[in-house]
Amino acid sequence: MSELIRPSTVLPANRRPITINTVDGLKLIGEVATPLQPAVASLLCLHPLPTHGGMMDSHIFKKAANRLPALAKIAVLRFNTRGTESEAGKSEGEFGNGQTEKFDVEAAIEYAFAELKLENLWVIGWSFGTELALAYAKDPRIKGLILLSPPLHRTSELELSFWAKDGRPIIALVPEFDEFLKPDEARSKFAIIPQAKVLGIDGAKHLWVGEPYVYIALTEILKIINPVALPLPLEI
Repeated sequence: MSELIRPSTVLPANRRPITINTVDGLKLIGEVATPLQPAVASLLCLHPLPTHGGMMDSHIFKKAANRLPALAKIAVLRFNTRGTESEAGKSEGEFGNGQTEKFDVEAAIEYAFAELKLENLWVIGWSFGTELALAYAKDPRIKGLILLSPPLHRTSELELSFWAKDGRPIIALVPEFDEFLKPDEARSKFAIIPQAKVLGIDGAKHLWVGEPYVYIALTEILKIINPVALPLPLEI
């Protein structure tokens, strides 16, 4: 007998805690969830602002880790940036206001490739995490960026210009009622990047609260990295 996929649903996957070491000597805690079959793509998640509750367990990322390995053969790597705490524990160090987090992002990318041997790796940032992605996820092995609710507060014209010249895909999912950057504003700011796509998400807010918006977010992610897994089931 089938049952609905609920916020608490955890589907089968290989899950294990990880520790990422940064070049400035910090240990960051995280988790990797991989499918029971070979993965077709991978996600590295950069979470929202830790000073406002963002962490590796921020709900879209946790639900991605709980569902996508089983439903779409996607590996999901999540971690807490420096000074950030979740149920799994607290990463060493202190919040660096998007500056020293450079070392965290670069260490996580290297860990994904060197230790986990992840393939077809996309970086997905949410809010503050989008700013980290645009600034520091420039490793040429990354396939592209997926940006949820990008505020662009810390993002410089220089960083946008880098991606314009780089050419890799950038997809921004911008809620209709985002408190920080709405779809039309986002289209204007991302216009400098020819290959950037800005998708307005009707009815959504910055935090994507509610299962319907989680479903939309996960669907849009899979349209990019594994469209054959769509449509996502609503029950199992």
